[in-house]
Amino acid sequence: MEIVKVENLRKSYRTGSTVFEALKGLNFSIQKGEILSILGPSGCGKTTLLNCLSSIDYPSEGKVLIEEVDLHALSDNAKTLFRAKNMGFIFQFYNLIPVLTVVENVELPLFAVESGRKNIRKAAEEVLTRLGLKERLNYYPSDLSGGERQRVSIARALVHRPKIIWADEPTGALDTQTGREIMDVILELNEKNGQTFVIVTHDERIADYSNRIVSMDSGQIIRIRELSPVKD
Repeated sequence: MEIVKVENLRKSYRTGSTVFEALKGLNFSIQKGEILSILGPSGCGKTTLLNCLSSIDYPSEGKVLIEEVDLHALSDNAKTLFRAKNMGFIFQFYNLIPVLTVVENVELPLFAVESGRKNIRKAAEEVLTRLGLKERLNYYPSDLSGGERQRVSIARALVHRPKIIWADEPTGALDTQTGREIMDVILELNEKNGQTFVIVTHDERIADYSNRIVSMDSGQIIRIRELSPVKD
């Protein structure tokens, strides 16, 4: 079952009289519950694609449909609310707020969509405990290792139970062993929760954790390869 459908997606940037085509008419879909990797070298357009898929950026042409909702046809307020309810984000450099504790960082998405909930703290503590961070709840990001910071980032992305998690180079700032541990966590969460993960990476070893790999070069999809079917 499709959760995301991309139709003739184009993104261009103008600098003076020069137009640069970052995305050149992409067409593909993302299946509900799969891990899909967008693989390619630096500058190939994969992060631009992720930004357009998640509505962080606007395409120049084409559509992104999420559960048949035309994301870029929504008003800014409606788009912000849709993103807050349905999407989680994992970044290469964590994007944690340094003056907040671990548990406070993870609470933030819940305040955005459910400001009246009395059990926000409980929900944040539960997901952090599940990710092996029970003893780090009141630490600050500066007190954590890189792998622990990325686990906090994953907890923040998952705490409001989004349908899709977008991950931009989630292991890029980590050593090889820690990167594998983070991908093992993502794989386990995907299997248990059935959430859809879309991962941008330049590392084929990370992409190999996926159900499918979309390979890009020069703003185009050059290959879509299936590694394993999505489990029911």
